[in-house]
Amino acid sequence: MTDDYFFSDTPPEQIAREKAKARELRKTQWWKRRIAAGVCHYCGRRFPPAELTMDHVVPLARGGRSVRSNVVPACKDCNTKKRYLLPVEWAEHLERLRRGG
Repeated sequence: MTDDYFFSDTPPEQIAREKAKARELRKTQWWKRRIAAGVCHYCGRRFPPAELTMDHVVPLARGGRSVRSNVVPACKDCNTKKRYLLPVEWAEHLERLRRGG
């Protein structure tokens, strides 16, 4: 079992299908417009568009899908730190960081 499947019972073939959909979504004009502003959805910092990654707000391993309403531009640092967290878990994590612990 890999980390991709750690948090859910999402079948590996479903995750593979969603990853393929994400690759196709990255090629669309819609996505290119989303990253053109160069702003990370999570930290709000600016980056060259090529440095932004596609993050699934609800991770694939947690049942998320590769659809426009579930993907956002994220810097590599935020995407790596968020990992498999759901939006509420990510918000709690950020709040703990702000409080210093």
